[in-house]
Amino acid sequence: MDKIDTKSLTLTKKDFESDQMVKWCPGCGDHAILRSLENVFPELGIPKEDFVVVSGIGCSSRFPYYMNTYGIHGIHGRAAALATGIKLTNPKLSVWMISGDGDSMAIGGNHFIHIARRNPDINYLMFNNKIYGLTKGQYSPTTPFGAKTKTSPQGTFEQPFNPGELVIGSKGKFFARVVDTNLKLMSKIFKEAAEFKGASIVEILANCIIFQNKIHSLITSKETKVENQLILEAGKPMLYGKDNNKGIILQGTKLKAVELGVDGITIGDILVHDPGTEDPGIHMMLANLAPPEMPSAIGIIRAVKSETLDESVWNSVEEAKETSTFNTVDDLFNSGNTWDIE
Repeated sequence: MDKIDTKSLTLTKKDFESDQMVKWCPGCGDHAILRSLENVFPELGIPKEDFVVVSGIGCSSRFPYYMNTYGIHGIHGRAAALATGIKLTNPKLSVWMISGDGDSMAIGGNHFIHIARRNPDINYLMFNNKIYGLTKGQYSPTTPFGAKTKTSPQGTFEQPFNPGELVIGSKGKFFARVVDTNLKLMSKIFKEAAEFKGASIVEILANCIIFQNKIHSLITSKETKVENQLILEAGKPMLYGKDNNKGIILQGTKLKAVELGVDGITIGDILVHDPGTEDPGIHMMLANLAPPEMPSAIGIIRAVKSETLDESVWNSVEEAKETSTFNTVDDLFNSGNTWDIE
């Protein structure tokens, strides 16, 4: 039988739908993320057999079962190591890593900062519902200070991590933030993340309807989202609000929310978003914006071009092949001082 040329096939959303029952709670934000990724994969022009979905442990980490691709359900906190190894071994693969705030930043915290630093060409989707959902409601590294949970009945005593701050502080090249209630924007950002060469880390503000319901409500609810979402677009002024009449300026060393027409503020005063600048200063400040004082930055915050880990490794391999005096393992074994044992 002739081999099918899969590169010439037109893929659809249905091609990536698994036959497995999706076992997330009704109303969980993970359903929307799954639908969004199923929409994006057919648009990437990549053969179906070249997709790999990798996960750790948690509600989000069931993802490989629900995508009709190759996949690995790894162990807790170690998906980044698996994803990096897969990409290094076979650079042509489109590797998608799925993780949660606990899986990524507690047991997997060391792997998280190093995957940002090393910059392998993988796509890292981090579902941030600010709670451990699969293990029934313990506080996580992103749970707000003072929140009462199963393991903090008096309120947490720990300051939460900000994923964007960790990525940028670890010299990460790509960081974006999206909300699980906006499938269109999610799909757009996932596609841009896939097209970026490097570790594209996307934080998804996801809702856990059982243990942390409405944790992102200021940012996602119909009543408040227009005043609390700063949707970033490269090369455009940072405007938000119902009538796009509010914006962000740099005042001294801090970002400030202003209103057009008040105190002489004009559109020319508003910061223009530049995700590609090497200087992480503004990107770090954007990653830290949060309501109620400021809107949350949504979209691609940072996207800086740089050589990837896999490119560096394979360039080194090719250079070694061209310059090495050894062509085989036997050449290596028989080099230098050798002797026979009788």
